Amino acid sequence: MAIGLLGKKIGMTRVYDAKGTAVTVTVVHAAGNAVLKVNSKESDGYSSVLVGYGDQKEHRVSEPQKGLFKKAETTPKRFLKEFRLKDDAQVTDADLDLAQFEAGDWVDVIGTSKGKGFQGVMRRHNFQGQGMSHGSMMHRRPGAIGNRSTPGLVFKNMKMPGHMGDERVTTQNLKVVQVRPEDGVILISGSVPGANGGFIVIRPAKKKQKAAA
Repeated sequence: MAIGLLGKKIGMTRVYDAKGTAVTVTVVHAAGNAVLKVNSKESDGYSSVLVGYGDQKEHRVSEPQKGLFKKAETTPKRFLKEFRLKDDAQVTDADLDLAQFEAGDWVDVIGTSKGKGFQGVMRRHNFQGQGMSHGSMMHRRPGAIGNRSTPGLVFKNMKMPGHMGDERVTTQNLKVVQVRPEDGVILISGSVPGANGGFIVIRPAKKKQKAAA
């Protein structure tokens, strides 16, 4: 039963497949996932498992969290995530081993994208821009936004300059290239959201099944 794993993005590199082709991969450290709490339909109304990853200093967690970690008999964790289960199941730390994934599996990766700060419409929304000739004065501006007599207001979700990045992003249908339990890492094809050192969630792909052997 593949539940999912929490991990940390280490960086990107290249590996060679059986045919000698170089494949770009992202290296994700995912060892050390711990079960903190298992919810059941009878007691909580739904089935899920709360997972923790990454050791944290005890004085940096709240008192309720200290009780949670103490009851789970584990060290304080920095990154917590709840995975929903289809049915009530007794999940242990052994079920969160890297072995739940293998080469050829398809996964979805959830992370926080890199923050880009305040950006204009050309970078934030890929606007083409306006005339670049001398005297235009509208080179990189968005143009009219509709706040005059017609329609008399600015519609919601109008594409305008603003904060870019630093938001939850899900990249779907990435293939697991290698699983290295001895190193505690998973190699995933392509890029995943976030900067190096950022926490991510790896779950079985929801829209694609494992390729036939």
